[in-house]
Amino acid sequence: MSTIVIAVVITALLFDFTNGFHDTANAMATSIATEALRPKVAVILAGVLNFIGAFLSVEVAKTISSGLVDDTQITPVVIFGGLVGAILWNLLTWLLGLPSSSSHALFGGLIGATWVAAGANAIQFANVISKVLLPLVLSPIIAGVIALAGTYFAYRITRRAKESTVKRGFRLSQIVSASTVALAHGTNDAQKTMGIITLTLITAGLLPSDSGPPFWVIFSCAVAIAVGTALGGWRIIQTMGKRISEIQSPQGFTAETSSAAVILTSAHLGFALSTTQVCTGSIFGAGAGRKLASVQWGVAGRMVTAWVMTLPAAAIMGAVAAWVAASGTLGTIVVAVVGVAISAGIYAASRLRPVNAHNVNDVPAPQPAAATAA
Repeated sequence: MSTIVIAVVITALLFDFTNGFHDTANAMATSIATEALRPKVAVILAGVLNFIGAFLSVEVAKTISSGLVDDTQITPVVIFGGLVGAILWNLLTWLLGLPSSSSHALFGGLIGATWVAAGANAIQFANVISKVLLPLVLSPIIAGVIALAGTYFAYRITRRAKESTVKRGFRLSQIVSASTVALAHGTNDAQKTMGIITLTLITAGLLPSDSGPPFWVIFSCAVAIAVGTALGGWRIIQTMGKRISEIQSPQGFTAETSSAAVILTSAHLGFALSTTQVCTGSIFGAGAGRKLASVQWGVAGRMVTAWVMTLPAAAIMGAVAAWVAASGTLGTIVVAVVGVAISAGIYAASRLRPVNAHNVNDVPAPQPAAATAA
């Protein structure tokens, strides 16, 4: 195995790690916000279930390794550039507390790098549209509608029950539903890095075309995403748990259940959707499904802006990184050094306003409009 292939595998696992802590909020933000789970317990549980989920399917991995770009027209250096672009976008949106899509950052980085290196003909646009762009648009809407309906019926069914009984029952249920989302996240998102590493091995001639990921690839990706998830992406957990709406236990349960259903279905079908967008859509739907709940649509606007920007922004970063890296060994080293320097700068900036397990729920929840008027 050549040095560049080893470098790409390591970079891919670093992306998988950032994917983990960037997306911890998908499974655990609502359970942490409603205090169904303690913050540290929640992220460790999510990490374990992400690890297990990574072994449940390889359909999404196959979509990425053989369905988005022509592996005969690119090299591991191109993939390296795409990964650098995806990692930098992940870290930037984490710093801002924006639940953008790690998946679309990865797709954008890969597409941008491929376009620069081999031209538009090397990109399989039909698959990009059917398996990336359409799920991007439809999945949060579908999850949001399901969560809205589920929340409405949850409150209708329990309207005569004691509030304390309802809260206790749904908090217990949230442990199950949040765990299911964490399992689904591992099933869907860990496969994306598996697909990238498999694509690298194919382009290097180490695997035949259309190969699935070897076991060592599956295992290493499972470990990387699990470790990242267990560290907790506290900034995004805070945004999804406290800045979108005042989430109560029934809403948290319906949001998590809706997300798990959509993610697991898509993983089975091989759709590489964004678990972040699904879970965010579910939270907005659950917020809108409760009478007098206040949903922060301004926050929604900023999130949608980040979603729209993710593919092109990561594509530009990936294209620049791939163009520089393709100039030779020195260019690859420059990309690596600059990438590390920017990443270190982003981490240093995050320490100016640290968010952790102790203060993740300190942001005041939005108040219902009726209460504000009073």
